[in-house]
Amino acid sequence: MQNDDADVLFDAIVVGGSYAGLSAAMQLARARQRVLVIDAGVRRNRFATHAHGLIGQDGRPPEVIAEEARAQVLAYPNVRWRHGSATQASGRSEEFVVEVDDGSRRRARRLVLATGIEDELPAIDGLRERWGRSVFHCPYCHGYELDRGRIGVIAVGELSMHHGLMLPDWGTTTLLVNAAFEPSDEQRAALARRGAVIEPARIARVDGIATVVFEDGRRIDFDGLFVATRTRVNSPLAGQLGCEFEQGPLGAFIRTDALKATSVAGVFACGDAARGAHSIAFAIGDGAQAGASAHRSLMFD
Repeated sequence: MQNDDADVLFDAIVVGGSYAGLSAAMQLARARQRVLVIDAGVRRNRFATHAHGLIGQDGRPPEVIAEEARAQVLAYPNVRWRHGSATQASGRSEEFVVEVDDGSRRRARRLVLATGIEDELPAIDGLRERWGRSVFHCPYCHGYELDRGRIGVIAVGELSMHHGLMLPDWGTTTLLVNAAFEPSDEQRAALARRGAVIEPARIARVDGIATVVFEDGRRIDFDGLFVATRTRVNSPLAGQLGCEFEQGPLGAFIRTDALKATSVAGVFACGDAARGAHSIAFAIGDGAQAGASAHRSLMFD
């Protein structure tokens, strides 16, 4: 739905139409607010074939979940949808201006940023092609389906100890150090207590489903690989508006309070761009809170 709405002052513009943004838009729509969703159509989990750990939707293709949610939100007559990237944001509470990549501008009293993040993978041949299919970041999202099989953790630094200690609950775990760090004696002992083993050789590439080929020519077949990606908020809007950021172990994210309000009055943020831990379930909950909080601010602030 892309009506000519350039002259409309929306009650809220939601930037990002994935799980968090749709959840926020739903709350605002049901509060009978005029809502515009601006979305470029690039979901973070677009590489995954199935979504897991989401009550009522376990095992369904993520694109189906997102499309059904979009249809439900757009069934509300007070919601408009704009396909495109929001490139600029300015203004202040009651009069924000968002520019879209076609050069058009939209105005709103409140903003909800649900822009998502991008994953930066280690520079290992074959890793990106398997991202979301046999290379993962979240054990809770993908660990169960490996059926207690062979799991490799590709280290990116000491942070990867977290994966190494967690994943033995999901399968036989090998920490592939890959010269990313040198485990201390205490860390080696902790891994041993959990039944995880350490492989020190450097990785040359990933083949097959999840076969790690080392520089010395050896190969180890795994059923799945886990890696802690670096993440970055994939939109400049929060920075343009002056929102504060928080530095997490994987990267910076937008700082919010318990109601998902940012440091800028009238601007709310939700989903992966505004938290350190990520999943569809977290994103939906965040979005519901952000949408309800934006509505309450329209009433009481």
